Amino acid sequence: MLMRTLIITIVIFSTSFVLGQSSGLREADKYRIKEAIKIAEQYGDSIWEGYRSVPFVILLVTDSVEFLINHPNPSKDFKFVGKDKVLQTNIFVRKKQFSPHLLATFPAVNGLSCIVVGTPENTNKNSSEWIITLLHEHFHQYQHTYPDYYESVNKLNLSKGDNTGMWMLNYPFPYDSVPVIQQFELYTQQLYKTAMAKDDSLFEVSLINYQNEKLKFKQLLSDDDYSYFSFQVWQEGIARYTEFKFLEYLKNYTPSEEVLRLPDFVPFNALKKIMYISELEVLHQHQLNEHKRVTFYSVGFAEGIILDRVNKNWHQKYFSDKFFIENYIKR
Repeated sequence: MLMRTLIITIVIFSTSFVLGQSSGLREADKYRIKEAIKIAEQYGDSIWEGYRSVPFVILLVTDSVEFLINHPNPSKDFKFVGKDKVLQTNIFVRKKQFSPHLLATFPAVNGLSCIVVGTPENTNKNSSEWIITLLHEHFHQYQHTYPDYYESVNKLNLSKGDNTGMWMLNYPFPYDSVPVIQQFELYTQQLYKTAMAKDDSLFEVSLINYQNEKLKFKQLLSDDDYSYFSFQVWQEGIARYTEFKFLEYLKNYTPSEEVLRLPDFVPFNALKKIMYISELEVLHQHQLNEHKRVTFYSVGFAEGIILDRVNKNWHQKYFSDKFFIENYIKR
């Protein structure tokens, strides 16, 4: 009788794990992920054509395990957990391999581009920021699935034999060069003024000044260094800009009740205002030699905002004329 009770208990426990009740995938994380996917499907194609059709594959890294979500072909080290009722997709799990603080997108599982992300707590984000960050990372998946993306990146010839992709983070850009630092500051100050200009005549004057200062910045750099800077602005800066575009579309959006009940949820309208101010303040305050590559995110954010004002059709050039977004400014 004792043995039979023990077997029944084991079966009940195993069943609850398969259904996700004891798997460690928290309900709050499910609702955050579901909200990001819903927003992508509802508004993604209004910002970038074809955005919503890109697989939203996520590897959620917790303190002990990793959950693979929406992946059609997991590697053998993953175990099937079950089809989750909230996310309506199969969930797989394995022991933690990546940092729980990671926020990145790369072919992490069987060559498929995955959003590899820690929980909101481990990435120092509230629920609203985390949801919008998933949309940022999904934009990288959108970039990666474009037919000649990897071929075009290789043609930049910036990896110098590094096949791991780490050159994108570790490229020896002259962050500590005094002339480069000084000119970058002049360039970003004009970029800030242009992005902030409300009056059309002031905007036009600021636009010319910003373009002139950017040209001077370019002339201080080698061809490779400028290509690296431009690539980062194109890839990461426009991803940051895309976050903001989603927030603009969410002006009258009502999140699910489950997300609204999260204790750290911030209304998307409030987040939009915070983001706009903070990104532009980076241009005003951050030093190139201190913050390095991260400053390029805000450069791309501001240049994207300016491009919207100068040429509303610039998105059509994004993949046909890659990596140098100054080419999109022609009306």
